[in-house]
Formats: sequence, structure tokens, C-alpha cells
Amino acid sequence: MYTLLVDIAIWAIPVVLAITLHEAAHGYVARLFGDPTAHLAGRITLNPVKHVDPVGTLLVPGGIVLMNALTGVGFPPFGWARPVPVDFGRLRKPKADMLWVAAAGPATNLVQAIAWAVILGVALRVQVSADSLWLEMATRGMIVNIGLMVLNLIPIPPLDGGRIAVSLLPVRQAISWSRLEPYGFFILIALLYFGLLDHLFRWVVQPILRFLLALAGV
Repeated sequence: MYTLLVDIAIWAIPVVLAITLHEAAHGYVARLFGDPTAHLAGRITLNPVKHVDPVGTLLVPGGIVLMNALTGVGFPPFGWARPVPVDFGRLRKPKADMLWVAAAGPATNLVQAIAWAVILGVALRVQVSADSLWLEMATRGMIVNIGLMVLNLIPIPPLDGGRIAVSLLPVRQAISWSRLEPYGFFILIALLYFGLLDHLFRWVVQPILRFLLALAGV
């Protein structure tokens, strides 16, 4: 039980930071481009309580960690926060600016993954013990943020990648693509069920992780 609680705690900090900063970034960039909705709702904040979704932030990632501990599977935890409210119609150039608002979340996860790699590199250079919780947390921080970034960049609305696709496509195709939004969650579940997300993580997440580990000197 103690080991399980420690394992959950080591995952919790990177997961909460990854999700919180991801959502806050959407609101901050939306405000820069003219939409104050998230600001007025008090959602441009680093306070995780403002972003926590009981299911997506606590139950789902916690359940994955528990499943990994019980089965020995190493699937990285993922989750989501309460979406930051963005009124795309209030952006100065709604279709074009949607790209920057959507990309802000994954970009924040990339920055966090690099930051965790730096922490890991520093810890190794000051000869921190190999079984240090800092080393474990830094490694998991990279995994969580890379996984969240790649997952969100899948071009299916309402994921960030879907918003980016709608922004980049010509108007007629963008309208057609945006109509997938009500079915986006079910499409994602189907991709998970048929193992396609496993291939995505193997082909995309693992190479990025190996690059960051090399950057850290591992």
C-alpha cells in the first residue's frame, strides 16, 4: 500500500502541472488575441483547483496508475481538466487566431517536458542517488507531457489538433471537419480500443522521449 501511494504521488505532481498549465495557456493566449472569457471566469491561473475535473484529473489518471500497479502494465497516465472557456467569435481573427489558442496547450506541455529533462540532467550531474524520487518524477514528467502533447495534437475536434486543422483548412473543408466535434470523444475511444493509440505512442512519443533523455545525458 505504501509503495502504491508513493507511486501515485510521484505521478500526481507532473500530471496536475501538465493539465493545469495546458488549460491556463489556452486562456492566456485567447486573452492576448482578444477573448477575455477565460480571464473573466478566473481560469487564467496556476491554481489547479480552478481546473480540476473530478473524473479527468483525478479518477482517470489515478485509475491508470492503479491498473499499472496491479497488472504491471506501463501505460502512461493521461487525463484532462475542465476546458477553459474560449469564445472563438470574440477573437480578432477567429479562424486564424484559433490556431494559436489551440496550439498554446501542447506547446506548454513541450516546454514542461524539456524542463523535466533539464531537471533530470541536473540531478544526474550532481550525482543524485539512482533511486531518487526526483529522478523518477522527472522521467514521468517527460512521459506525461509528451503523451499529453501528442494526444492533443491528434487532428480530431474538439482536441487541440482538431482546432488547428479547422484553422488551417479552407473554409468549406473547415466547416465539414468541425462537424466531427460531437463525435470526437467516441472516435478517440475507438482509436484506443483498436490499439491505434498504442502505435501512435510507440512511433511518436517514444522517439521524442529518447531524444529528451539523450538531452539530459541518460
